Amino acid sequence: MVKEKEAFEANMLRVLDILTVIAAYIGSYFISDFLRDFFRLGKMAFAIEPTWSGLLFFTRNNAAWVVLVLPICIVLLGKFGIYENFRMKRFRRTTFIIIEVCALSFFALGSIVFMLKAEMTSRFFLGLFSIVTTLFLIGSKWLTMKFFRMSYRKGYNQINILIVGTGHRARSFIRAIQAHEYWGFNIIGLIDDEHSMYGKVVEGYRVIGRIQDVPQILHWKVIDRVIFVVPRLWLHRLDEVIMACEREGISTSISLDLYNLQIAKPHQTFLENFPLLEFTTFSASEWQLFVKRMFDIVVSSFALLLMSPLLLITGIAIKLNSNGPVFFTQTRCGLNGRKFKLYKFRSMFMNADMKKKELARANEMDGPVFKMKRDPRVTPVGRFIRKFSIDELPQLLNILKGDMSVVGPRPPLPAEVELYEYWQRRRLSLRPGLTCIWQVSGRNKISFKKWMEMDLRYIDNWSLWLDLKLFVKTFFVVIFGYGAS
Repeated sequence: MVKEKEAFEANMLRVLDILTVIAAYIGSYFISDFLRDFFRLGKMAFAIEPTWSGLLFFTRNNAAWVVLVLPICIVLLGKFGIYENFRMKRFRRTTFIIIEVCALSFFALGSIVFMLKAEMTSRFFLGLFSIVTTLFLIGSKWLTMKFFRMSYRKGYNQINILIVGTGHRARSFIRAIQAHEYWGFNIIGLIDDEHSMYGKVVEGYRVIGRIQDVPQILHWKVIDRVIFVVPRLWLHRLDEVIMACEREGISTSISLDLYNLQIAKPHQTFLENFPLLEFTTFSASEWQLFVKRMFDIVVSSFALLLMSPLLLITGIAIKLNSNGPVFFTQTRCGLNGRKFKLYKFRSMFMNADMKKKELARANEMDGPVFKMKRDPRVTPVGRFIRKFSIDELPQLLNILKGDMSVVGPRPPLPAEVELYEYWQRRRLSLRPGLTCIWQVSGRNKISFKKWMEMDLRYIDNWSLWLDLKLFVKTFFVVIFGYGAS
């Protein structure tokens, strides 16, 4: 069956990746020794000579982290979906996944080495091993794809499919298969429920029967999978055919683009014994969301502890500079419009909100937000802490509580949300954050519409790797005060 074949291919790819990582480890040992001699860097700890016995000695003394490398890499490759529908993936996408996984794997490994204070572990070797593993895995996948595509062209390892439907969506589906021959799909024929369509040729394939003929066609032809790409009005006609395929042991698939959705992606799930078809505009696995939340907790806890002297000094400076409380709280909109209290250091004089209407004409931002470079409501201390985003640090408490995340669209005011256009409200579909694309791209120098588009681009392209990149970029933005006012 097709499913079993795909599972077998996935397992074979895992075995190949295990062998590839082992080969990268061996290669890294000998390359490392060569580079150290060439650049006169001296010998590594536990590296006696560039021989197989030397490699064995090195491995025994580094067994603790060597044992961790394989499961971390293979598990992450699986979690990032590299083994799912491998034959359909583009090489560019596969390369990106490998780079992402290797970066995360060796970051995790390096963190473990650092926390355990393994002083005898060579950081140079770990870095080289990371690079070599990445290159070896990319090369391995490139060769594997070449092998699959060559075998498909020669007629090996193909999946025979019967397509039910000849309409616009079915024709687009057929063209997609024709454009990607390395997917390994061999179209046996087409099915249409209109009697007048029998015998006609659509996109180069003949209509060989009606829906009621499918059970007999399964006996006449070698069919591995029946794919239904039909109008919504036809769905009630498919019951008997799908049951017949089930009895025959033939896999069936139904095209899920039943609605002309531009953003939402369909997913099948179960609630008890009820199969559900979900349409989600933000897709992330549970383990990715768990990692993101753990990252939020660790970063916010560590930052609060590390910056406690700065927080104390800032509080004292605010108190000495102007009358009023140290902290400013404000109701903001969070995930899907949930209200929460956002914490900030007070950077304005008291009753600043009452003076906002008087300054409305001086607003330098378009859209339903207010920004002003030389806002007279801002205190001298407030101007400084705004410049370097120090006023935002109390939001680490919001992150720790779960109201916010380290990376995500900025939480808007309820009054601003009421003025949003419909398409702009989608930025509320993800937990708000302390920093995002807008914060590292100029902030107040960017139009409101562009800001909203940046947030939606973040949501549509979200990944743990993107979060990490934005987190690192934020450091440079904060240090130089770029775009803040």
